[in-house]
Amino acid sequence: CLNLLETPTEGKIFVDDEQINAPKVDVNRIRQKMGMVFQQFNLFPHLTVMENLTLAPVLLKKMTKEQAVEKGKGLAEKAESYPNQLSGGQKQRIAIARALEMNPEIMLFDEPTSALDPEMVGEVLDVMKDLARSGMTMVVVTHEMGFAREVATRVLFMDQGIVMESGKPEDVFGNPQNERTKQFLSKVL
Repeated sequence: CLNLLETPTEGKIFVDDEQINAPKVDVNRIRQKMGMVFQQFNLFPHLTVMENLTLAPVLLKKMTKEQAVEKGKGLAEKAESYPNQLSGGQKQRIAIARALEMNPEIMLFDEPTSALDPEMVGEVLDVMKDLARSGMTMVVVTHEMGFAREVATRVLFMDQGIVMESGKPEDVFGNPQNERTKQFLSKVL
């Protein structure tokens, strides 16, 4: 809903004091502010890592091909590899790097570790921790409660599409007020 890939059936969504799900809002302008990382990586299988990284910035004329390649060189050891030659953790790190290539103001993560082997989860969470430390605004849907507790500045606990509890991590995790939140945390912590 934040990237307007799904249209909310009710309610209002505001980003920077602008209602983004209002009639006649330029959806493409809103999406240019947001990078999105999906559960299943969504890399183009027929493109190399470098091609995956440079496609959108060049097509959308945010960068020249040379600028995009220069920015993507941090992953040079895998630049000519194809997604099927990468581990799950490597694919997810490439997906994060691809979203960052567009210089977003906000990063959206939809269960970014759910498709990973347990050994790869830590690698991806470390990348996300680095982003948080750099000041990147992130909205993360996750079941990684330790990560949420450590990195978040605000936590929302949702159940069946309804926000049951919202607050600082130390309050939501340390002293939940909602009975459903208490039940969930008692099972996962």
